[in-house]
Amino acid sequence: MFELSLNQIKKHMGTTLILDKLNFSVYENEKVGIVGANGSGKSTILKMIAGIEPLNLYPGSWSPGYDYGWISKPRTASVAYLDQLPEFEEGLTVKDILNLAFEEVFKLEKKLRSLEVDMQSLEGDALEKVLMKYSRVSEAFDAKNGYDIQEKFNKICTGLKLDKKFLNRKFHRLSGGEKSTVMLGKLLIDRPDILLLDEPTNHLDTDAIEWLEGYLKQYQGIVMIVSHDRYFLDAIVGKIIEIEDMGAITYKGNYSKYVETKKDNMRIQFENYKEQQKDIKAMKKSVQELRQWAMKADNNKFFKRAASIQIKLDKMNKISKPKFDRANMKINLSDTERSGKETIIAKDLSKSFGDVKLLDHANLMIRYGERVALLGKNGCGKSTFLKMLLGEEALGSGEVRLGANVKTAYLPQEIIFENEEHTVLECFREGLVITEGKGREFLSKFMFIGKTVFTKVNELSGGERTRLKLAKLLYHDVNLLILDEPTNHLDIGSIETLESALEPFEGTILFISHDRYFINKISERIVAIESCIFKEYDGDYNFYKEERKIEETPAFSKKKSVILKKPCKTPANYEDQIESLELKIQELDQEMKIYPDDYLKLEKLHNEKLNLDTSLQTIYEAWENAQE
Repeated sequence: MFELSLNQIKKHMGTTLILDKLNFSVYENEKVGIVGANGSGKSTILKMIAGIEPLNLYPGSWSPGYDYGWISKPRTASVAYLDQLPEFEEGLTVKDILNLAFEEVFKLEKKLRSLEVDMQSLEGDALEKVLMKYSRVSEAFDAKNGYDIQEKFNKICTGLKLDKKFLNRKFHRLSGGEKSTVMLGKLLIDRPDILLLDEPTNHLDTDAIEWLEGYLKQYQGIVMIVSHDRYFLDAIVGKIIEIEDMGAITYKGNYSKYVETKKDNMRIQFENYKEQQKDIKAMKKSVQELRQWAMKADNNKFFKRAASIQIKLDKMNKISKPKFDRANMKINLSDTERSGKETIIAKDLSKSFGDVKLLDHANLMIRYGERVALLGKNGCGKSTFLKMLLGEEALGSGEVRLGANVKTAYLPQEIIFENEEHTVLECFREGLVITEGKGREFLSKFMFIGKTVFTKVNELSGGERTRLKLAKLLYHDVNLLILDEPTNHLDIGSIETLESALEPFEGTILFISHDRYFINKISERIVAIESCIFKEYDGDYNFYKEERKIEETPAFSKKKSVILKKPCKTPANYEDQIESLELKIQELDQEMKIYPDDYLKLEKLHNEKLNLDTSLQTIYEAWENAQE
């Protein structure tokens, strides 16, 4: 069986030891989630497997300060890691980058065409030799599914929403998030044996995430995922590897099962710890008493018994006390005076960028105390609406405003501080009348402890920047929280802390997020931007999805589809059905050739063809049974 294993891994980052005696194994076709706090070494593990981050081994045996351990995987196994953003020539388009996945296939195809030209002018033994070579190259081309490359390309482009216009854009001009999405597409086309994904959902909308979930479930190969998206992990993985205290603990099941199992394990560990501590206390008391008796009675037997118990005590495999409260944010949202009943009002609101219309005479009312998630496809205008609401973006027409006595805290998606050269403490105290001691005390609630408050802002990670911004916002009294992708750079522990802090908050919350677990936990109402207007759903994300399915049902019923009826019992009738289905499949093949660049159309036709193929196979089996 295909196996990937990490054995006795000891890894340093600079002079800091981040992994020690780490062991785990992953087997063929397993889907694995890697979880742990930010900075625990999750991404480093993926980079080590991919060969990007080497183990700095000491020549010969191990020496202090050097890395140690080994990674085992089959020599022929191909590995791909998502987070890589390699530099390409400036002239290359997105389509060129994606086609690099077919580089080997294109070389084989070119060789085939060349051999076909040679065959036209050869005879006898020379022709026979070229024919044999052509056969070998053709087999290699077929083994790499060379005849299906367009279908594979279209499927990935459709799932990740890479339309014709986007495919023709220059890769070097894309944003970091867009580049990540393109590289994800290239990886999925490559189909490596070991697929390593580091936060793959960060720049995708919910539709693309759900498509990716379906794709990865069917993926033939090992998939290892580092993600803070608990909904995503629940949908895909069958094993969780937790990185904690520099080691790895493996749990069977998805993320929710892992949480449940870990709680049970910690409870059992704590009970065993308490029982062992009682035994240790009793043994220590016995040793002390025996030594006192030996001294008083001058009896060596007591000394020997004390020594025997002490040896048992020293050799005892000590159970460590489980850490129920890991270092995390300690947010306490204090309520301020309430705002007016109408908190956010949009009337007849329109907004366009050039020919692209985002909102068209849209209306929205959010009342005090409501928790609203703003959803929609990437580029539909969610962040633009928030900026218009806060006066950071000009309106097209109509009105959008805050209600009476609204005190707002806004967490943007891209966090930028006025002076990036300031330390964390200096940045926090900007514009505040607060002593250094009080400032450090408040920052400690957001995990800036000790010397970390003197770290420069430009040296902070994405998660640390989010925590600093939250500290600055939540120091003030607020009754309206506006959050744009608040979970993007936080680890799961920090997200859960944020959820707990938001739960008792009595003010209004409006947020944008693709984290469906977070949406279900926080929202009680969904507002989706659809067809340039606000569409409202009174419920959480699961309710929204169910309602969307119901809404889409009539539209689907109007589409042409093949309904397989119970087959007739005569072979002749089966043959008529087979002939009819084969004819329809041929018509679809011809129609697919007419639209080589219309990926949405091709995806629709491809799905219809798959349904027809399934129906055809069923009727073939029934026809064969009728012949017997």
